[in-house]
Amino acid sequence: MEIQKEIKTICPEAEFEQGECLLVKVPDNKWHALALELRDRYGFDMLTAVVGMDWTETLGCLYYLTSTDRDWEMICVRVETADRTQPRLHSVSDIWKVANFQEREVYDFFGIEFIGHPDMRRFFLRNDWVGYPLRKDYDANPELNPIRLEDEKDEDNTYTLEEDENGNVKRRDYKVFQAEDYVVNIGPQHPSTHGVMRFRAAVDGETVKKVDVVSGYIHRGIEKLCEGLTYPQMLHFTDRMDYMSAHQNRHCLCMCIEKALGIEVPRRAQVIRVMMDELMRISSHLLSFGCTSMDLGATTCFFYGFRERERVLDIFEKTCGARMSMNYNVIGGVIADLHPDFQKDVKELCAIMPKALKEYHKVFSGNIIALNRLKNVGHLSREDAINYCVTGPSGRGSNFSCDCRKKHPYSIYSELDFNEVLANGCDSYARYMVRMREIEESVKILEQLVDNIPEGDIRAQVPRIIKLPAGRWYQQVEASRGTFGVFIESTGEKTPARVHFQSPCFNLVGVMDLTCANYMIADLITIGAALDFVIPDIDR
Repeated sequence: MEIQKEIKTICPEAEFEQGECLLVKVPDNKWHALALELRDRYGFDMLTAVVGMDWTETLGCLYYLTSTDRDWEMICVRVETADRTQPRLHSVSDIWKVANFQEREVYDFFGIEFIGHPDMRRFFLRNDWVGYPLRKDYDANPELNPIRLEDEKDEDNTYTLEEDENGNVKRRDYKVFQAEDYVVNIGPQHPSTHGVMRFRAAVDGETVKKVDVVSGYIHRGIEKLCEGLTYPQMLHFTDRMDYMSAHQNRHCLCMCIEKALGIEVPRRAQVIRVMMDELMRISSHLLSFGCTSMDLGATTCFFYGFRERERVLDIFEKTCGARMSMNYNVIGGVIADLHPDFQKDVKELCAIMPKALKEYHKVFSGNIIALNRLKNVGHLSREDAINYCVTGPSGRGSNFSCDCRKKHPYSIYSELDFNEVLANGCDSYARYMVRMREIEESVKILEQLVDNIPEGDIRAQVPRIIKLPAGRWYQQVEASRGTFGVFIESTGEKTPARVHFQSPCFNLVGVMDLTCANYMIADLITIGAALDFVIPDIDR
């Protein structure tokens, strides 16, 4: 109630709606000033998610804000416009830097232009794409957008909308790179295992001056597809975003649906889910170790990491029937019970990991080449990590305490004894070491649970046809690369009105320009490896 009174003082027109978090509806012309106050006076220093919306009568956004100083309190701000012909809202990209890419995504899919945004280009789709796919009136006629075989034209052109003191808005066109810039294309081939991404880097000799991220090469339109599917049908998409966070992502979507339905998941299923999540985290961090070392030329370490990772994948295969894209979590629990070898295999993994980690550190972590390539490279301050909403190991490598398992405990994590791993190096080496130490913490969690898996049901009874009540829900989990979020808005039908997946990797790639500027071009690959983004999680 206190925050409502304060907001009402700043913006008398504000309207409030109670829910799982406070929803504040504000006029667009008051939004920017309120956003500044919320950040500077009330400590809402992190923009967690920007969800573009088409409410039929209006277009707009839901901004989920988090205060890291107020016990991670979250509020949601609704801003909208009734102009569907030329929809415009005021940008907050100057307040929270993460809004730069987030608002570009909204423009790409809803056609909402943001006044004051520095770079109003589409992000995922070609600039000659006809229409805005997530609008309810979008024309999906394939003849409007055939498969184009020619290169995209004028990809260097962008614009900003500038507003004067009288409220008049004027468009100013400009170029991303200047005529004198020497621009090097990196991608869109498959660099290491990070996916099909393209960077355009302006260089001065071998020093990077600017990085432009070009995404969308494997964009699949998952959020649009979800609008035509039932809730069980859309579960499989989560395994195919960050495939190294398959269990955590699917866990998140299931929990969001279960929260809306008021389903209580059986204790056995909760324990199994957490164990699978931590096995997934170990598998992911081992892959990151192998790929980071291979990007630096240490091929031997790649095989070392995969040696232990194979044990994890064997565990998955026995219980889930697959080594990747396991499709294991379902609404109400898990799809199948554990394999008879599960406990034995997990104990064997926990037993060999301490020795394996010592070997990794001996071979790579203390190697002089690795130290020279990773230490003091790719600086990301704690303040920038918060401003760009960089969570997971990359945020914690900048001493940003952001572990969702601790800040917003879910499932049984509040009952477990484990440490949030932090490092204050703020560089690529710190991010690398956080992952290595997190493997130890995941092993600790598995050791606490492996002999304490209760008997009982593996899933709750759910309706044959699942219809969520009318409303909106937002759920977060700690995925392998940071906080993964799921937003669902329902009108009471068996298909959702809107689904949004807030990917941690989208924010990670958003700091490539910041972390690569003034470093060598060879460092760009190292920095990307240490940030550890997975492209399908970005492109969705």
